[in-house]
Amino acid sequence: MDTDRIDEAALGLLYLGLHDGNRTWKTFDWDTMDRLHEKGLISSPLGKVKSVAFSEKGLEKAEAVFRKQFDGET
Repeated sequence: MDTDRIDEAALGLLYLGLHDGNRTWKTFDWDTMDRLHEKGLISSPLGKVKSVAFSEKGLEKAEAVFRKQFDGET
């Protein structure tokens, strides 16, 4: 299983839940969310809060992946 590709797809889909500037609903399995956190793309998914914050790098990458994969832009 290619976890990097899974993480990239999840990051792009997390962009759909973007709200309050840089926050997104944490909607994927814990392993994926933990890997995205370890890569510095989102804040820690641990805790009772139902959302995480994108890092600056994470938000830029999430938007780029979303546009590439789901908007048809490159």
